[in-house]
Amino acid sequence: MLRPKHPTMPQPTGLVTPQTPTTITPGTPALPPTPNAPASTRPVVQLTPGSAIALVGGGTAVVLVVGAVLVSMLLAVAVTGVSVAVCAVVLRSLLASEAKRR
Repeated sequence: MLRPKHPTMPQPTGLVTPQTPTTITPGTPALPPTPNAPASTRPVVQLTPGSAIALVGGGTAVVLVVGAVLVSMLLAVAVTGVSVAVCAVVLRSLLASEAKRR
């Protein structure tokens, strides 16, 4: 149904024009060499086995804390939903019993 249309390659005509080689004429000034960037003065961070373990432990702690917060928020939403449902059932029961008494 929807198919892409690829352009077709034109057929060669048989007339080929040779490319002229580029020549370098003497007397043209060469470009000045670019200076290398100076070495950075910032300290290089190197991970020792102890710092790697601390980094992994810190990341694990962050993941556990964020997970606990998300689970507690989900639990709060679930408890709120259940309490609203119980209130709705109680109100419905009260209104139905009120209507039967009349």
